[in-house]
Amino acid sequence: MALIKKIKDKKVNFEFNKEYIKVVTDKISNNDASFITNSFKEMHPADAADIIEQLSLNDRENLIKLNNFKIDPEVFVELNESVQSEIIKYLSSDAIARILKNLESDDAIAILENVDEKNKNSILSLLPPKDRFALLEGLSYPEDSAARIMQREFTAIPSNWSVGQTIDYLRENKDLPEEFLEIYIVDENFKPIGAVPSSKVLRTPRETKMSLIMDDSIFLVPVDMDREEVGNSFENYNLNSACVVDKNNKLVGMITSDDILTVLKEEAEEDALRLAGVGDEEITDGVITKTKRRFNWLLLNLFTAFLATYCISLFGATIEQMVVLAFLMPIVASMGGNAGMQTLAVTVRTLATNDLTKNNFNQNILKEFNIGILNGIIFAVISSFIVQLWFQDIQLSLIISISMILTMIVAGLFGILVPVTLKKMNIDPAIASSVFVTTITDVIGFVSFLGVAAYFL
Repeated sequence: MALIKKIKDKKVNFEFNKEYIKVVTDKISNNDASFITNSFKEMHPADAADIIEQLSLNDRENLIKLNNFKIDPEVFVELNESVQSEIIKYLSSDAIARILKNLESDDAIAILENVDEKNKNSILSLLPPKDRFALLEGLSYPEDSAARIMQREFTAIPSNWSVGQTIDYLRENKDLPEEFLEIYIVDENFKPIGAVPSSKVLRTPRETKMSLIMDDSIFLVPVDMDREEVGNSFENYNLNSACVVDKNNKLVGMITSDDILTVLKEEAEEDALRLAGVGDEEITDGVITKTKRRFNWLLLNLFTAFLATYCISLFGATIEQMVVLAFLMPIVASMGGNAGMQTLAVTVRTLATNDLTKNNFNQNILKEFNIGILNGIIFAVISSFIVQLWFQDIQLSLIISISMILTMIVAGLFGILVPVTLKKMNIDPAIASSVFVTTITDVIGFVSFLGVAAYFL
């Protein structure tokens, strides 16, 4: 499968505006495909993709259906996933096959997985057997595995070749990737035993054996390794690229740093969105789609809110004795909730990067306990001082001080315990942690505040 990524003199970070979008919209209405095609050719593919994303749903459909307009594969791959899925509906099987033929295998797989099964088979039948086999093999692996992001186009040579043989091979073989950073050295069983940077090949005499200049401490990525783990490995070992091996340790592909940048970006966005309960939401998604994605989360929050309200109702008599308690208890619950979410955000990130392990777990628990005590004392002093100035009541100041310390400690502990527990249960901590932590801190905040008040009153 050809790799078409040529360095062109194109405008990067094209700052389009409303006027330009209106020009494109008018050209679509006038069926002026040549203007749009030529304009997109002068831009970086990412900028052209941004313009397409800014168009309305109807204008995008009309653009794709314009006669003589063919979307550039490089532009198509830069579109966000939801727009890609939308445009695919307007394209023929031949048009999609044309796009896939001109992309790296990892990009082609990412596009093909958004096509329904019926059309997928039709598209695959239009591809050359070699490309079809590569895509089917890639789709057979789990969605988040290394196999889904690896390129099947790589450069590998036998260990007994010289530098001169290697250079001649690179010049003469037209099936090699157009861009690569490393040349992999393989044994007779096609197992990688080392790697040589392409720059080192150019600086070494032709008669030198490649095995003498290779780095044999290469990092091997199993095809089924989770892509987030691959990203962490690239970060830990400062890798520019890594070879991917199958269960027999044979070289089957490579992963480059630009692929990993995309993975890390997507994982960070995914964690942030899931913590907020909005899932894999895109800005281009419709109102109904966004509403559906947020409904379940909000429904769960409604039930947890009723649980917190029930806990408050148990102390109705205490509140009647001192109505001012109703004014102050949201302060304690809010502080606990914010403290819990701070710990939760840090914990989810450390779990994602594998920084939180069995060896340092107890140490981090103790650390969060101490942070809870310290923050609790600090904000207990501040809040009690304000309450004393406001209500002139020592007993009330003491109540909010004690409850603040208890709530901050519990918030810190559960901020780390909840995501770790969910992780052990094979549940993504980013999906469910926040609602549990929020509920626990709210309930503990209300119960501690009203419980302490009931004791003193």
